[in-house]
Amino acid sequence: MKKLLLIVTLIFSTHYAFAQNAASICQKINELNNRVLYGTIKRADAAKQFKTLLLNLSEKLPLNDDISWTFPLKGYQANAIGGTRGNGYSDKGYNYLDGNKHSAHPAHDIFIHDKNQDDLDDKTGKPVDVLAIADGIVVACTNNWEPTSALRGGKFIWIYHRALRILSYYAHNQAIFVQPGNEVKQGDKIAEVGRTGLNAYKKRSPTHLHFSAFRLVNDLPAPFNPYQQLLNSTKR
Repeated sequence: MKKLLLIVTLIFSTHYAFAQNAASICQKINELNNRVLYGTIKRADAAKQFKTLLLNLSEKLPLNDDISWTFPLKGYQANAIGGTRGNGYSDKGYNYLDGNKHSAHPAHDIFIHDKNQDDLDDKTGKPVDVLAIADGIVVACTNNWEPTSALRGGKFIWIYHRALRILSYYAHNQAIFVQPGNEVKQGDKIAEVGRTGLNAYKKRSPTHLHFSAFRLVNDLPAPFNPYQQLLNSTKR
């Protein structure tokens, strides 16, 4: 019995140490992402640091073979995606290292029923939950945004999905319920849809989630069109 208890204690201690180490790396990625956003770091330095940090993080995370997706808005599905057959997506000219000054729209805007723009679903009268598309770990986010801010993403979240070898990005949220270093499971609530962000806050913009997905190309986030994955995702 004592031997079993010792083994369990060692396993728990090892997992706790790995989790703490991973959380520390995520905090550093979050700090780096903020510097990229506001242009306070040289591009070459940012690229080098991002590569090193993500490699170190990958070594700390478990790897599974589940590559399925959950649709990122609870109660909604692909017909809520703006445009016609996903034609609102455009990644030409996008570069992660451009930060808040990036060009293009490498994302799908997923609209909720909110005619009076109060951040509540017109049918339920409640906020719409933003869900993690798959298991992963939060590597960057911010829960602070003011209408005077020039930050285009508003309250945003970046999640790294090791099994998928991608990062997912969720922007314009009203509230965020995770922080860097948090591990999330597929379908977990991570935020609520909102209208934060330079353009999303304006009346001309219908309430929506700005969703992007990024593969790693030369160890940096490079956008790809996830429309097909969203079509095939599971509704919660």
